[in-house]
Amino acid sequence: MTIPVERLTEPAVRAFVAALNANDQTAFREALASGATMSDDGSERDLGEWTEREIFSSRGHMEIESEKGGGLDLVARFRNDTWGEMKTRWRFTVEGGKVARFETGQA
Repeated sequence: MTIPVERLTEPAVRAFVAALNANDQTAFREALASGATMSDDGSERDLGEWTEREIFSSRGHMEIESEKGGGLDLVARFRNDTWGEMKTRWRFTVEGGKVARFETGQA
């Protein structure tokens, strides 16, 4: 069973996931704090390059399986046209109502 995006607990994470799933780059950028950072499988990545490659040009999509930590820690089935589908973990840091950092990797 999946959790509908509109039911995610943390508003900033909800905006992030909704923008990602809609492939809406403008809304995605608006969900991020200025200077936001990220890592993938423990390695720091350039957020702009990574999101273009893994989300926007490859039609990334998240189906949320669970959330904890007040909605800052998600397990999701993530899929894109490059890699197919995989179970992933997403951890978010929210500052000022925006995502300041996210860490993702295989779950």
